[in-house]
Amino acid sequence: MAALESHHTLPLPAFDRPVRLLIVVAPYYRDIADNLIAGARATAAACGAEVELIEVPGALEVPTAIAMAERMARFDGYVALGCVIRGETTHYDTVCNDSSRALSLLGLQGACIGNGILTVENHAQAAVRADPAGQNKGGGAAAAALHLVALARRWSAPRGGLGFRPAGGKA
Repeated sequence: MAALESHHTLPLPAFDRPVRLLIVVAPYYRDIADNLIAGARATAAACGAEVELIEVPGALEVPTAIAMAERMARFDGYVALGCVIRGETTHYDTVCNDSSRALSLLGLQGACIGNGILTVENHAQAAVRADPAGQNKGGGAAAAALHLVALARRWSAPRGGLGFRPAGGKA
């Protein structure tokens, strides 16, 4: 059982300038979504990040909203939140796979995304994972986005001069 396993969690990154995060949530299961949001907000606040929250109809719309924000707005990172509970049809597989794949593709294009869309068998599993005092998957998704923002800032910083190379210049 995963709850009995020990996991290592990286310490939250520190930032020298403000971070803007967009939380995109599909609140289909409102109680689960509210707990995911609470966890994400608390983690963002621990890093001093500014948070904006938007809601979309379902998990399939989360990546689309993030893609739109990446093109049209000024956010440093994104937190994708929602919950997909297995039903009687293959729709579960489609929603889980397609939302995850779309978020991964956005990440590979450079968006700093923490994926907190739960994919579970039942509501009880979702409640345990969403609980900020429990597994806190919303907080984990925010932490993932913040770590990626820290990496992006680290690697996009101007480089100093080295040898005969002028500061900020190319060899």
